[in-house]
Amino acid sequence: MTTCNLQHFSADCPTRVLFDQIVDKWSMMVLAVLDSGPQRFNIIKRHLEGITQKSLTQCLRRLERNGLIARHVIPASPVAVNYEITPLGRTLQPPFKALYGWTVHNLAGVEAARQVYDERQGEPARP
Repeated sequence: MTTCNLQHFSADCPTRVLFDQIVDKWSMMVLAVLDSGPQRFNIIKRHLEGITQKSLTQCLRRLERNGLIARHVIPASPVAVNYEITPLGRTLQPPFKALYGWTVHNLAGVEAARQVYDERQGEPARP
């Protein structure tokens, strides 16, 4: 395994791949939706406005592959599937909640910085 550090992420650093897979916007949101307990695919999709079926499927597969969620098939007619956070996935909840808290606490400052930047660049204000 390649040794990595916080100042230099080599291309073959395995943490880069994992970091990319767990901090993308959909993964964090899926884990937030699943925080309250197991959910079916369509329930998760309804909570994530704008996600496509394909993107959600890919995200759930990545999270399952990384051991962060578990997929349970319910033998019914039609077949149903529940997703839930694993114990390993639960270990991400404190840092994700801290990041969310930071976002809420600093949103006004970030928006002000964006406005200053956009004005300096001569760009119209963006949402």
